[in-house]
Amino acid sequence: MKIYHILWLFILVFSCNTKEKQSAIDTEAKANTEDIVIPIINLKEANRLAQLPIHCIQTEYPNKLNQTIGDDNDLRSPQDLHPAFYGCFDWHSAVHGHWSLVSLLKQYPQLDNADTIKSMLLENMSEQHIKAEVNYFFGKYNATYERTYGWAWLLKLAEELHTWKDPLARELEYNLQPLTDLIVEKYIDFLPKLNYPIRVGEHSNTAFGLSFAYDYAKTVGNDQLRLLIEQRAKDFYSSDAGCPLTWEPSGFDFLSPCLEEAALMKRVLPSEEFKMWLNDFLPQLKNEKFSLDTGKVSDRTDGKLVHLDGVNFSRAWSLNEIAEDLTEYSHLNTIANQHINYSLPSIVGDSYEGGHWLGSFAIYALNSVKHD
Repeated sequence: MKIYHILWLFILVFSCNTKEKQSAIDTEAKANTEDIVIPIINLKEANRLAQLPIHCIQTEYPNKLNQTIGDDNDLRSPQDLHPAFYGCFDWHSAVHGHWSLVSLLKQYPQLDNADTIKSMLLENMSEQHIKAEVNYFFGKYNATYERTYGWAWLLKLAEELHTWKDPLARELEYNLQPLTDLIVEKYIDFLPKLNYPIRVGEHSNTAFGLSFAYDYAKTVGNDQLRLLIEQRAKDFYSSDAGCPLTWEPSGFDFLSPCLEEAALMKRVLPSEEFKMWLNDFLPQLKNEKFSLDTGKVSDRTDGKLVHLDGVNFSRAWSLNEIAEDLTEYSHLNTIANQHINYSLPSIVGDSYEGGHWLGSFAIYALNSVKHD
């Protein structure tokens, strides 16, 4: 009987200590959460971030063409091959560099270099230059060029122009329309043929490519593209469960395979259906104590290692999309802010390896931030 009382006393003391420790941990976690600065894109930040695309959309070299050489006629300069989108090291970065400037001008018409930016956009995205970009895709080896990452950013640029109430936007949208229409056609032709989704953390990630295309389709009212993406997303991902988030990020990732997929499904599924799907796919996200370490960058002069800044921004915009209008997931906004705050200070004034593209990722992530 004496031993029983001693054991009972020990259990009681241990239980109290454990509760006190857990209470202290919870209090500390709450304090840390409250200390996290909510990142914002104001005029000062917009001017800072605008420097990245300003300094690259008309910078021809260095350049990675990613082309298949059919004959000597294909051996031409980047600007000759792509008179609209020749800068920023590669075609897709040039496209989303243009998107960056449109997004910033749309939000802050009083940008320091507004007139210069407008002139650059008009010069690059002239009607003649866009026709040349369209013609490139009809080259013998170019039908799948930039599938689907560059395609997605082209439609994001088209969407941004469509929603910008400015005479300049109407001219640029008109000029871009032939290329926009071609990319839409390419999606409609390609998606029924794709038997399996691509789940990597780099350019060919299917969920990312579908998300941006879906946003465009909804915005402009293209029901054919919207319905096709909804069906394909369900075909690819409806039965997915237990995504291995702890495996992320891979060393060169700039997209989060798990979170990009979840953000796509948030777009295409009704709210209650999405919550049921997410509970199977990433059940840990619902836990208010859920945490996710930021991707750590060891060398920002290495074009592949600096990808991890991109994955932080990708995670942020995906987490914010998931949490949108779902109060039980609102804690994910704090994790998104942590990820933005880790990478945002380093991308301006750093090496061209990250500077030629990371501004777009930062702007898109900042645009997704929720403010009370």
